[in-house]
Amino acid sequence: MSLFIAEAHAAAPAAAGPDAGMANLVMLGLFFVVFYFLLWRPQSKRAKEHKTLMAGLKVGDEVVFAGGLLGRIQKVDDEYAVVDLGDKVTLRIQKGSVVASLPAGTLKNIGQN
Repeated sequence: MSLFIAEAHAAAPAAAGPDAGMANLVMLGLFFVVFYFLLWRPQSKRAKEHKTLMAGLKVGDEVVFAGGLLGRIQKVDDEYAVVDLGDKVTLRIQKGSVVASLPAGTLKNIGQN
């Protein structure tokens, strides 16, 4: 019909090879392995360390809270701890808000207590 434009013929769709299903399963498996090692395993390791930290809190420990406060534990219950912040200031906090336990004498070295 047209003299200058060649007619385009649609090519038949390419058929999936016989290994296409297996390649998809391998990629899916690889995705889960990467997901496990990069996300799940490190997060569960951090959760286990934090649980061990909370279970190991005792009177006299110097700790850091999620808000950045530093203090010394005076009393420990199952869920809560009473913490001395210095200058006759005490707080009752949830043990889950403790981020880290400090080495003994840290508060004295920074000029607190």
